[in-house]
Amino acid sequence: MCSMAMTLRLDDAEAELLRRAAEREGVSMQTFARRAVVEAATQRTRRRDELIAQIGADRRDLLDRLGQ
Repeated sequence: MCSMAMTLRLDDAEAELLRRAAEREGVSMQTFARRAVVEAATQRTRRRDELIAQIGADRRDLLDRLGQ
């Protein structure tokens, strides 16, 4: 596994939110932040795929005509 060091700059309010959230989960702030990145990226990809499928279904007739 390749790892990359990164500096995350947060303002005081963001840092406090992260600290509290990590504490509630019983994990380090780093672990919480890493999980949040994975979760956000996964949700965005899933939502994009859902929207593309919906557009394809809603516009099937148009896509069929364009494909001719």
